Amino acid sequence: MHTLIVISHPNPDSLTHAIAERVAEGIASADAADSVEIADLAAEGFDPAFSPADLAYFEKRAPAPPEIAHEHARLDRADRLVIVYPIYWWSFPGLLKGWIDRVFSNGWAYEENPEGKVIKKLQRLQVHLVANGGADQGMIDRHGYATAMTTQIDHGIFDYCGAPVISSTRLLASDPGFPAAHLDTAFDIGRRIVSPKD
Repeated sequence: MHTLIVISHPNPDSLTHAIAERVAEGIASADAADSVEIADLAAEGFDPAFSPADLAYFEKRAPAPPEIAHEHARLDRADRLVIVYPIYWWSFPGLLKGWIDRVFSNGWAYEENPEGKVIKKLQRLQVHLVANGGADQGMIDRHGYATAMTTQIDHGIFDYCGAPVISSTRLLASDPGFPAAHLDTAFDIGRRIVSPKD
């Protein structure tokens, strides 16, 4: 099995990066035969702006831009997708949202048949979401942010493409033992990705 971990944070020394590394270590500890690739969108200079070339591809007037074809190939190799990100304005950072906008494209991630029914094309891809944020759980619950994020991200993006969200974890600054405990949790997430019953 092969896992692609996508990170969206501009600082390589961030907690987000440390969490992603621990998830990868947890996967490796659970099964040395599993392979892991880390895609650091900021370090790679991914352009999140939806361009005229992206629109032409969406409208099936042109092939995928080369950088999008590259991302499709990375995802085609993956059995699992783990997205590790900081919560910005109760959603993804702009860089990660732009990656979704450009990469989870019409014709590759989903398409409509002649009757207008959506064909979900990513049913083979298991998704795990790992978000970290500064708010406490009480605030998230009071304002319904968890439900909103689940609706927008889990259902609005991944279910639309057929990719099942197997786990969605929020690591918060108010959690006991922050931030060290988050690294332990991230390691456990990696192990559970490979061995869900452990």
